[in-house]
Amino acid sequence: MFCNQCEETAKGLGCTVRGVCGKEGETAGLQDVLIYTLKGLSVRNLAAMKKGGGNPGAGRFVAESLFATLTNVNFDPARFEEAIQEAACIRDALPPAGNAEPAACTWAPASPEAIAAKAQEIVAARENADPDLQSLRDLLVYGLKGIGAYSHHAAVLGYEDEEVMSFMQEGLAATLQDLSVDEMVGYVLKCGEVGVKVLALLDTANTGSYGTPAITTVGTAAGARPGILVTGHDLKDLADLLEQTAGTGVDVYTHGEMLPAHGYPGLKKHSHLVGNYGGSWPFQREEFERFNGPVLVTTNCLVPPKDSYRDRVYTTGLVGYAGLKHIGASPDGKKDFSALIEHAKRCKPPADLSRGDLVTGCAHAPVLAIADAVVGAVKSGAIKRFLVMAGCDGRYSGRDYYTRFAKALPADTIILTAGCAKYRYNSLGLGDIGGIPRVLDAGQCNDCYSLVVIAQALAEAFAVGINDLPISYNIAWYEQKAVLVLLALLSLGVKDITLGPRLPGFVSPGILKVLVENFGIRGIATVEEDLERMVPGN
Repeated sequence: MFCNQCEETAKGLGCTVRGVCGKEGETAGLQDVLIYTLKGLSVRNLAAMKKGGGNPGAGRFVAESLFATLTNVNFDPARFEEAIQEAACIRDALPPAGNAEPAACTWAPASPEAIAAKAQEIVAARENADPDLQSLRDLLVYGLKGIGAYSHHAAVLGYEDEEVMSFMQEGLAATLQDLSVDEMVGYVLKCGEVGVKVLALLDTANTGSYGTPAITTVGTAAGARPGILVTGHDLKDLADLLEQTAGTGVDVYTHGEMLPAHGYPGLKKHSHLVGNYGGSWPFQREEFERFNGPVLVTTNCLVPPKDSYRDRVYTTGLVGYAGLKHIGASPDGKKDFSALIEHAKRCKPPADLSRGDLVTGCAHAPVLAIADAVVGAVKSGAIKRFLVMAGCDGRYSGRDYYTRFAKALPADTIILTAGCAKYRYNSLGLGDIGGIPRVLDAGQCNDCYSLVVIAQALAEAFAVGINDLPISYNIAWYEQKAVLVLLALLSLGVKDITLGPRLPGFVSPGILKVLVENFGIRGIATVEEDLERMVPGN
């Protein structure tokens, strides 16, 4: 195997025996083969669409398949074997794209041996590739995985965009072409542009389905009733579960990136959505054990469970892990959570993991509603600088850098955050500035879009460019959705982003040079050095 898609990849270069995430080599190989088959499917479908044909459902299948290959989503080899066969079936039902089709259009997953051989071939081909071109192909595919994830979230709520669906296929097909570095850079930047579009689409889907978020204080104390813990990112799964648990005597808690659900009127109206339990995904093995009740994993961020609580973990959607109970959807898209609810009734209440009240729901609409106060605070000098500290959390011990950095910030600074990185500092009690919380949590990782909208509104208010604002970017990353968010920021012209705790292992020295020279991207240093650079005059 070879996998370098996450921040924690072995030695910062790539996992070659077993994934740091817990993914086995066989599963990594199946994921590679699935993506390879998706590329062939995309070539054929794009050619057919140009002639007025094509498979209109292929885009959604591509999105779901890409999402399934994200870090910590699906560890189940059987599910990937099925997906490979389905991808080949969809591809083979399409007419040939021409006389000189890539091999990915015709290769057949005829047997497990053929699939294993193809997986080895894909890894071996990397060794002979131009390192800069391979780096750009990786960067593009990982960005496409982010698009696939966010477009899937929007699609389950009934929101789709044909340009987004088409570009995923266009980008995959491009990795099979003999393109120059400049041409591949163009595709990577286009991926960022489409990323902005899909983030905006998901924002519309979430607010259209559950209302405009409001700035909300969320408790973290455990109650006295049995509970269900919901982790991941899928708001629809949470909404459906809340409907089905009403009046059952079972409380529902959010975990990790589900914390922002408490800001949505359509979700917070349920009185048995009682609070947030625990922190971010790296700590779930301890937190899930102490929760005592069942856990519903809705999207990515699943850590291989311990035997002590394995029987209490349920997966749904694209999440998979061999041996865990999976709740699928019926043909009409509905899910029956009755088994999960009955399980909860037999369990003890959660052990308490209180970490104080947390503030969330600071998306662009509620923040812009107090824009006059924010602008006034900047003009008066009460707010000197904004720090965008969005992104992912992770297991790497060096991530305490972000806690130390937040603690060291002057009292006249505001942190703009989204994603699970916030758990490194959202319980520090940093206070407020004139009633404006010093940690403005816009929501999930996809809600980095809200941070962009806020920055653009501030730039307009002060009649300056986005890079002339008193804003610095100190972003943490872990997986491929964060890659897409980074590309989206670059496509909007944002420069001088600090990225950590390590720079991506899939970025070659040559491509890193391009990113540094054109966008000012750099890695973290020490808290003291970075503070001096990002908060000048502190």
